[in-house]
Amino acid sequence: MIIMFMGEYHHTIDDKGRLTIPSKIRYELGEEFVVTRGLDNCLFIYPKDAWNEIILKYKDLPNTKDARNFMRFFLSGATLTTFDKQGRINIPSPLTAYADLIKECVIIGVDDRLEVWSKDRFESFMETNEANMTEIAENLFAPKFNV
Repeated sequence: MIIMFMGEYHHTIDDKGRLTIPSKIRYELGEEFVVTRGLDNCLFIYPKDAWNEIILKYKDLPNTKDARNFMRFFLSGATLTTFDKQGRINIPSPLTAYADLIKECVIIGVDDRLEVWSKDRFESFMETNEANMTEIAENLFAPKFNV
């Protein structure tokens, strides 16, 4: 079964680092999933199967300084997680600090993963990049799809 996450959801994180994941997407995540540092100061959440595929790809990386540094960044923050009875996940404090998750959060679906952003950072990302989306889409898709 191919899973594709999409959509935008607004939730709050409490003082204990608990964040409710929308019921609509809990099933796709499965019982166990991985939360880790993502790029652009957000968190990535992967279903366990997708995470295992990523790890297999990492094992093929060359033993270069860039590869080692990226793996340290990405894997050191990774934690296997489950839902509590209220559909919340507990995000460890180093990850909440990295993503600046204080109160209001935005959870977005991005194909094989979820991303968790602080509301302020997500709004800033959108403001910075919205005007460029047409050009980005043309650069990415026009040669292949005649957009």
